[in-house]
Amino acid sequence: MSHTAAVPSTSGAAETLRETSTSAGTLRYYDIGQGPVVLFLHGSGPGVTGWRNFRGVLPAFTEHFRCLVLEFPGFGVSDDWGGHPMVTAQGTVTPFLDALDIERAHIVGNSMGGGVGVNTAITAPDRVDRLVTIGGIGTNVFSPGPSEGIRLLQEFTEDPTRQRLVDWLNSMVFDQALVTEELIEERWALATDPETLAASRRMYGKAAFAAMMTAMASSEAPLPWARMHKVAAPTLLTWGRDDRVSPLDMALIPMRTIPSAELHVFPRCGHWAMIEAKAAFESVVTAFLRRVA
Repeated sequence: MSHTAAVPSTSGAAETLRETSTSAGTLRYYDIGQGPVVLFLHGSGPGVTGWRNFRGVLPAFTEHFRCLVLEFPGFGVSDDWGGHPMVTAQGTVTPFLDALDIERAHIVGNSMGGGVGVNTAITAPDRVDRLVTIGGIGTNVFSPGPSEGIRLLQEFTEDPTRQRLVDWLNSMVFDQALVTEELIEERWALATDPETLAASRRMYGKAAFAAMMTAMASSEAPLPWARMHKVAAPTLLTWGRDDRVSPLDMALIPMRTIPSAELHVFPRCGHWAMIEAKAAFESVVTAFLRRVA
């Protein structure tokens, strides 16, 4: 069951924000267009929302698809469920699809959202038609970690100044002219909201990040990149050649181990391929999703 809710003033959304009660908790989302379902999953970082990640490409996708843009808990639109927001996000997709009576969907996931898409394709393969990821998955093969973008994100989380936010935003793109005053102010307003900042610190505070890395290294469970051979869905990996958050060498393991994976690399493009390589991204991804198997 879903109903409409007021759009947050910081979202910039012209469409109606909806919310639905799921078995895991209440989730907010946008629902635009008609046709096969494409579920858009956003990344992490200060002031991020699903709408901000994908609003620019939605007109191209709604020509062919029903587009659902999910807002993960703890990023300032859906309520914070507590715990580690990246972990919480992993358990949202199947309950969300159930709540909307959707059996199967294509998934387009940016960075963290791509990781959620991969996990969903492994744990609930009957719910995912095709999968598109935008940077952010796999693991460093040649480049050191944490990357420049992650280190700048940690610096902002520890000491959230406007300049630190600008430094991080500049690391997200190849063309720094995209980091406009409007973008900075929009991100700053949500990134410094006390509840949203607290959630960010549970992810990217230096102590929290180190603890997560230690826990992953000591766990007997396989690391996420070591399970990618279990993804059955046809998968398109998209990447910015100049990504300073998740360097291009991270694509090598998913490209090689996901059985039906294709890789498309956008030149002169950073971490936000759907924004910085907008026209090419729309062309490549809509063609992949509409391709006759």
